[in-house]
Amino acid sequence: MTAEDRLAELGISLPSPAAPVANYLPFVVSGSFLFVSGQLAFGPDGKVDPAHIGKLGVAVSDTAGQAAARLCVINILAQAKAALSDLDRISRCVRLGGFINAAPGFSNLAGVMNGASDLMVDVLGDKGRHARSTVGVAELPLDCAVEIEALFEIAGA
Repeated sequence: MTAEDRLAELGISLPSPAAPVANYLPFVVSGSFLFVSGQLAFGPDGKVDPAHIGKLGVAVSDTAGQAAARLCVINILAQAKAALSDLDRISRCVRLGGFINAAPGFSNLAGVMNGASDLMVDVLGDKGRHARSTVGVAELPLDCAVEIEALFEIAGA
């Protein structure tokens, strides 16, 4: 089953990739690696849902944080498709880096990040199993609850 088949099975349509909001590239291919810049929880309309704005532990629930992390992965996959034309060129998700807009004392960072990790495995299967880091931060762009970056290994590069 292809990654596109899995996305369809999950009822997910990839959006148009988000344009950079500052002086950076949305992705870089170097050798056999694809680096995807941090993606926010933009919905299909290109906006951040109010449920995904603010800090985990205050304005954003754990469940909404997991949903935001899932949207970040959808946007990562949209960037990967733009970079590679075919998601099945991904031979491995090497790493996800998660940044959680967390209130002081919020400690369920890993649980929120599981929204991203679980979807990556759902879409890529065993190729989606990855190393990761998850850190709580004081602020994120647009006051988004979650931002996630990715590193993929590319087949045939």
